[in-house]
Amino acid sequence: MHIVKLDGTWLMKEITDEAAWPAQIPGSVYSTLLANGKMEDPFYRDNADEALELARHDYVFIRQFEVDATLLSSHKVELVCEGLDTLAEISMNGVALAVTDNMHRTYVFDVKSGLKEGTNKLEIVFRSALEYAERRAKENPVWYSPVGTAPGFNQIRKAHHMFGWDWGPILPDMGIWRSIYLRGVTEGRIDEIYVTQQHEQGQVHLDIRTGVDLPITGEGLVLRCQILTPDGRILAVKQMPAQAEQTFRFNVENPQLWWTNGLGEQPLYEVIVTLLAGSNVIHVKEQSLGLRTITWRVEPDQWGKSFEVVLNGVAIFAMGANYIPEDNLLSRCSAERTEVLIRDSVEASFNMLRVWGGAYFQEDYFYDLCDRYGLLVWQDLMFACAAYEMTDAFTENIVQETIDNVKRIRHHASLALWCGNNEMEWAWVEWDFPKTDALRADYVKQFEQILPAVVREADPNTFYWLASPSSGGGFDKPNDPTQGDVHYWDVWHGTKPFTDYRKSDFRFCSEFGFQSLPAMRTIESFTLPEDRNMLSYVMEKHQNHPDANGKILNYLAQMYQYPAELDGLVYLSQLVQADAIRYGVEFWRQNRGVSMGSIYWQLNDCWPVTSWSSIDYYGRWKALHYYAKRFHAPVLISAREEGVQAELYVTNDRLTPFEGQVIWQLRNNKEAVLLQGELPINVSSMTALQVAKLDFEAQLPTAQQQRMHYLSYELMDSAGGVVSRGTTLFVRPKHFIFEDPQLSWQVSESEDVFTIHLTSKAYAKAIEISLHEMEGQWDDNYFDLSAGMTRTVTYRKNQLKETISLDAWCALLHVRSLKDIL
Repeated sequence: MHIVKLDGTWLMKEITDEAAWPAQIPGSVYSTLLANGKMEDPFYRDNADEALELARHDYVFIRQFEVDATLLSSHKVELVCEGLDTLAEISMNGVALAVTDNMHRTYVFDVKSGLKEGTNKLEIVFRSALEYAERRAKENPVWYSPVGTAPGFNQIRKAHHMFGWDWGPILPDMGIWRSIYLRGVTEGRIDEIYVTQQHEQGQVHLDIRTGVDLPITGEGLVLRCQILTPDGRILAVKQMPAQAEQTFRFNVENPQLWWTNGLGEQPLYEVIVTLLAGSNVIHVKEQSLGLRTITWRVEPDQWGKSFEVVLNGVAIFAMGANYIPEDNLLSRCSAERTEVLIRDSVEASFNMLRVWGGAYFQEDYFYDLCDRYGLLVWQDLMFACAAYEMTDAFTENIVQETIDNVKRIRHHASLALWCGNNEMEWAWVEWDFPKTDALRADYVKQFEQILPAVVREADPNTFYWLASPSSGGGFDKPNDPTQGDVHYWDVWHGTKPFTDYRKSDFRFCSEFGFQSLPAMRTIESFTLPEDRNMLSYVMEKHQNHPDANGKILNYLAQMYQYPAELDGLVYLSQLVQADAIRYGVEFWRQNRGVSMGSIYWQLNDCWPVTSWSSIDYYGRWKALHYYAKRFHAPVLISAREEGVQAELYVTNDRLTPFEGQVIWQLRNNKEAVLLQGELPINVSSMTALQVAKLDFEAQLPTAQQQRMHYLSYELMDSAGGVVSRGTTLFVRPKHFIFEDPQLSWQVSESEDVFTIHLTSKAYAKAIEISLHEMEGQWDDNYFDLSAGMTRTVTYRKNQLKETISLDAWCALLHVRSLKDIL
């Protein structure tokens, strides 16, 4: 097989202009205009408005390339376009070749007859998706969710979020967003590999089905299949005469099983299939293989119907967040950037990410990283918050789109679930929008008939869920708390208090969220000083939900006193967000068995914005992500307070029992301990247990005393190490009487880290550690500290861009607590 890569430098111009600029492919209109100084940064101030107007034009990308006689002698020559965004008209040497209209598909065209030896010219015109979508919405209105979005996004197969969402701007970029190349095939090409696993005691049976494209007879060709162990040794080899379809069977003795983060290792075997003509290698195709079983238990039980993922026979509590695109300019995404985000997820003890259905199917490296780091992937198909008209052309388009992506992704160890859409079944039952019988019938046809059949045909081994949320389809109570998955927005959109999470024994909560401001440095990146008011024009341009700032301020007022400065507002908004999500996750983990999943909205941002994320656009951890690291702890102690009573729970999400000790103290706001207790505990694996029920009515009979006292609790392991800890107030923080904690600290360094030892002379809540003009995460932050206690926090030196002395680093150090904001 002969490959001619066409990635690299092209020319791009607006279709009616003469002037052209160099364009790096993969790339886009926006990335090209930015690189050539023809547009301003769309993320700065209100520049997104000007960038939007640029998307109303048509553009052409031009590439000249050389073809030699070797390529032309191939049995067939194909142009492979892995990603064209979206309305593309392709011509080769001045002759029209094809028209495409789906960003999510891989297109392959036979171009041999149109090529010539020597210099050839490829041109791809991209028509404005914005103009097309707006025109279609006027000509044939089909309902879509209008919050923050441009009309008609559901009438074009382009990532919906590019037309705006309630966390992202309207920036419908276009271009050649994935690789493009020529492929000459003469003797054959391996088209696909599909592995089926059957696990028995001490061994795994593998059926490896191969598909081979054989342009000629295939006589004399041999197909060889190898299995490599995780450390690279050849485990087994078989070969047979090449056919269009054939299956290799292997037994793997004493298999190394793939586990999620927190439960074990992620060993990856390798399957290598080679097409040979004698000793000549014609084509090689490789893919990783994680030996594991993943099923979903959906069965009637005493609470309704279970909904839980079972990995290698173990029902796990799914913990994580919804993942959205990392940048509105896709050319700025990279494997390196994604790996940082995946590592951040692992550090916060995630075991699952949900790839949300209003975006695009992620790059191969995303799934590779989830395989390597042990994150299960809940994969939506790309439909969200809109109705779709199932014309013949649309149906054919989405069927091929689904086949392309299911075949590309299905082999990954991390893939746990395919899901038909985001929120559309729920919308048909409960949302207020015009509903026609025809579109309702189209929904059933699309999501309950055609797409499930397509996925089951391409990937019968992976669980398919009809929609999110859903109770199993048929418009039967799609957001029912007793079965299926739930999207819970009564806290936030419904403005209910945090405590309402504790009324919700959901089986699996796949969406719930709460907004906060991004880091102050992030705000400074897109504002001028005069913009730095939460309700300024520019700040509201970076808040994509029209009601959200009011909700942030409303909830903040319930919990805290208003600060005087924006910096304090950033800090407090992040504390409110973190506490809101903590209430939900801790409660559902306390109810492990009834509830088996909490996937909060959302992990990340696609631009600098006020949003639901726990990590902002620049990778800066909000308070929520530090809280997540604590409330996702594999062994967790948590409290459920009401009035002056509190229950303590220990949740053990490890494969082994936990034996240790719980220590609790009723303390005042200074340094006195009024009451304390210690109790030994033994918690079985994969279990949650109430370990104490405390009543402080006798100690705290008045409101004044409740305002001056709090409960602290720690979980110690059998060696005396602290596994998990926390504190609980009996009043809202704005009413608690905080004394000056007089925080002090000592700093030391080793080869790899700077270490801070913090102490306090009074109760300090939500201690924030930061560095002036320097980035990086800490191993803990936004934590509480009781008087007389010491907390040790580290900062990894490998986060630094250049070496810095201990004294210079200390000069940048800034520490504050809630008392400093009040």
